[in-house]
Amino acid sequence: MNSVLLILPILVPFVCAVASLLAWRSLAAQRLCGVAGAVGLLASGAALFAAVQRAGILVVQVGNWPAPFGITLVADVLSAVMVLLTGVIAVAVAVFALGSLDRRRERFGYHALVQVLLMGVCGAFLTGDLFNLYVWFEVMLIASFALLALGGERAQLEGAVKYVTLNLVSSAVFLAAAGITYGVTGTLNFADLGQRLAAAPHPGVGLTLAMLLLVAFGIKAAIFPLFFWLPASYHTPPVAVTTLFSGLLTKVGVYALIRVFTLVVPLAAVTQPLLLTIAGLTMVTGVLGAIAQHEMRRLLAFHVVSQIGYLLMGLGLSLGLGLASPLGLAGAVYFMVHVTIAKSALFLVSGIVQRLRGSFELDRLGGLWRDHPYVSLLFLVPALALAGIPPLSGFWAKFLLLQAGLAGAHWWVTAAALAVSLLTLFSMTKIWAAAFWAAAPLDAPVGALTPRQWLLLGGPAAGLGLLTVLLGVCADPAIGLAQRAAAQLLDPAAYTAAVLGRP
Repeated sequence: MNSVLLILPILVPFVCAVASLLAWRSLAAQRLCGVAGAVGLLASGAALFAAVQRAGILVVQVGNWPAPFGITLVADVLSAVMVLLTGVIAVAVAVFALGSLDRRRERFGYHALVQVLLMGVCGAFLTGDLFNLYVWFEVMLIASFALLALGGERAQLEGAVKYVTLNLVSSAVFLAAAGITYGVTGTLNFADLGQRLAAAPHPGVGLTLAMLLLVAFGIKAAIFPLFFWLPASYHTPPVAVTTLFSGLLTKVGVYALIRVFTLVVPLAAVTQPLLLTIAGLTMVTGVLGAIAQHEMRRLLAFHVVSQIGYLLMGLGLSLGLGLASPLGLAGAVYFMVHVTIAKSALFLVSGIVQRLRGSFELDRLGGLWRDHPYVSLLFLVPALALAGIPPLSGFWAKFLLLQAGLAGAHWWVTAAALAVSLLTLFSMTKIWAAAFWAAAPLDAPVGALTPRQWLLLGGPAAGLGLLTVLLGVCADPAIGLAQRAAAQLLDPAAYTAAVLGRP
């Protein structure tokens, strides 16, 4: 049964992608495959999460080849949480796409490409070795590039070229790191690799691997100074695609960094100052870029970068606090769930705003508070959560990170996190003042949505907004779950024993 639960999050999107391609003549069938795949992924993610909570770390050796020789699928608390979160975002985007995406894109493979992307994301979360992580990254890259360029608009193609160019560099560095690692250690299995590097006579091997993977995963995660491809490309595709990218793709990069630096190459003394420096610069440059924008999606895209800095801060802090206090990593796990939900909700709201006003430019919006108070509320809740206003989820996420920063006496990165939080609130009020509170321009279109459109467009945004509220109100069990995930990551003995069958 455990083997089925581990394979389903990969198998369900794969089957639905194939079914969608076979049904290319029927748009209704493709839509059904898209929604069914998202719902099936959510259900399989929930079942996997429940099984991990009940039975602990789950492992499957594909083809019955024992580790470290075969393909290993592993689900610990963090993996299970991320697969479940992927299902939540997939359902929200699938419903939103039904009411927002044009038929031309749907007919040219949108639903199949989304399922392939989801398969790659779940594969990356569940794989237990470095080479298959590379394979799943390439699956994501191919699907995301096709989604980015789907439609053939000039801005899309320009953004797609920038996106794929830098990500191909990331793939090349990743593959080189995997090749060097296998040549030196003779293994790519995470659990086995961690043991061999710990016993390696030359510590420089682990440091070299750490730096190569930091560059490779850092490009995927959009950390400073490797993030410029993201704000140059994320605002070009339809909102459904942008939401999927912002919610999941950069988080896979952060997940890979967390997995590598806690399980494979835990070089705390070497990596912590570098990680904290990059984290602070990522937060600051991202939020300053957001403040300078006057287009809603570009502003939110820069905030994707800024929030990645908080996640990297949590990882860096955890490497210095030791096993007795995994507070920084717990904050990173909680923050990852919070920001995925809140940022996805904000992008969905931007799509509703564009449908009502015909533009994403802030100076062409206005009057939405008076004309559409429901949409204003849909924006206000995740915006305040992103800024860290209590009692919403962002407050508790930042509270954990700040507490970890103060406990480790890392004053400057803690001060940077506080300052960036204030600047995030400023940029959210900038959107609020221009799009919702200010008077609408005289030539602004007065859009209206049918009840069906309100359900398909507003429903997913409202659902994610409600999750943001619940994550803040029910913070105690959520933080407890994040602390269990962090404790598991920082003490990998159980992971190693489950995969290799030995401590």
